[in-house]
Amino acid sequence: MSSSEPQSTVSSGTNSFSVFRTSVCGARVGLLSMSHGDIETPAFMPVGSQGTVKGVDPHEIRDCGFQMILANAYHLFLRPGHELIESQGGLHNFMQWSGGILTDSGGFQMVSLADLCKITEEGVKFRSHINGEWHMLSPEKSMGIQVALGSDIMMVLDHCPPFPCTGPQAQEAVKRTTRWAKRCTEVPKKDHQWMFGIVQGGVFPELRKESTQELVALDMDGYALGGLSLGEEKPAMFEMIETVVSLLPPDRPRYLMGVGLPEDLVEGVARGLDLFDCVIPTRHGRTGWLFTSTGRVLIKQARYKQDPNPIDPTCECPVCQRFSRAYLRHLFISREMLGVRLNTVHNLWYYGKLMAEMRQAIRDNQFEDYRKEFYRRREPVTSEPLVQDVVK
Repeated sequence: MSSSEPQSTVSSGTNSFSVFRTSVCGARVGLLSMSHGDIETPAFMPVGSQGTVKGVDPHEIRDCGFQMILANAYHLFLRPGHELIESQGGLHNFMQWSGGILTDSGGFQMVSLADLCKITEEGVKFRSHINGEWHMLSPEKSMGIQVALGSDIMMVLDHCPPFPCTGPQAQEAVKRTTRWAKRCTEVPKKDHQWMFGIVQGGVFPELRKESTQELVALDMDGYALGGLSLGEEKPAMFEMIETVVSLLPPDRPRYLMGVGLPEDLVEGVARGLDLFDCVIPTRHGRTGWLFTSTGRVLIKQARYKQDPNPIDPTCECPVCQRFSRAYLRHLFISREMLGVRLNTVHNLWYYGKLMAEMRQAIRDNQFEDYRKEFYRRREPVTSEPLVQDVVK
C-alpha cells in the first residue's frame, strides 16, 4: 500500500476506510482497516457460505492473496446455528480464519430459494432446504445472527426481486429494502462491526437513484449494489453501476454483490467499485473451467489428454508449478477429489493475482493501459459472455 496521504478517510468504531489514488476513469485503490486485519482494495472475496471456501484450507486462501472472505448468515443460521458458533468464539475462531469476514444477510435467498420462501413486511419466511422447517428471518433476526457470528461487515436484510421484474415490483422492493435497512440500523452491533446498505431497483435507473438516495440518508458504513447479474444484459448492469456510483459518498466502500467473471471485475473496478464476491472461481474449478491470462481452459476436453504444459505457463501458482494439463484432466475425468482442489486453488490464485495487478496499475496511474492489455491477451470465446467494445 502506498505511504502517501489518503485522498479521503472515514472511520467508525475500530474500523476505517481510506482512498489513496483515483484514476481518470474512476478506478481507485484504498485500504479497509478492520480489527481482523487490513484489506487492500479493490478486493475480491472468495465465497464461503457454510463457513468454508469449498475444498480449500484457510492458509491456502491467504496464499492466494485474499484478506477477506464472504459467509452466509442464512446458511450458518440453519446449520450449525449462530448460537453454537458464538459459543465457539465466533466465526473467525470456529473456521480458523484470521482475516476479514463479510456476512450476507440472506436476502439473496429470496431469489435462489424462491420456491421455499414467503415475503411479508415482517421479514422473509423460509422453509429450510435441509429439513423443511419454517423459519422467519426478519431484519432484526438477520442482524442478531450476524452479530453473534462476529463478522466484520454485516449486510442489511434487503428485498432482492427476481429478474425480470416489473417496475412496480422493483419499486416495492426498493421501499421495503429501505424500511428494513432502518430496522437493521436499530439493532446494536459490536464495536468492530460495520453495516452496509444494499441498493436495489432492478434495471430501472430512476429506482436505483431512489434506492441509493434513501440509503445514503441513513449514513451507513458502506454501500452495496444488489440484484445484478441475475440475467440482465451486460450494458444494463454497467448502466446501473454507473447510476449508483455517481450518487454514493466517495469516502465509503462500494461493494458489487455476486458478480465475478474476470471481465466483470475489470469493468467494476473501472467504474469505481471496491469490493466483489462470487462463487465463479470455486464453482468453475469444481466443473473444470480454469481461468488463464489468455482466457479459459476446459480441462475435460480431449485435446488436453497428452498435454504436458501447465494450465497457464505465465501462472506462478503451486498447481501450475507442479502439474500438467494432462494430469489435471485425468483427475477430473476420474472424479478424483484432488483434481477439484487443484482446480479451485488455481482459479483462486488467478483471481488474487488479477486484483493485485489492478491495484498496482491504479497506483502506477496505468489502469487504462492495463485494461486494454487485459482484453488484448484474451481469446474470444463465443459461449462465454464477454464485454464488447468497452475499450477502444
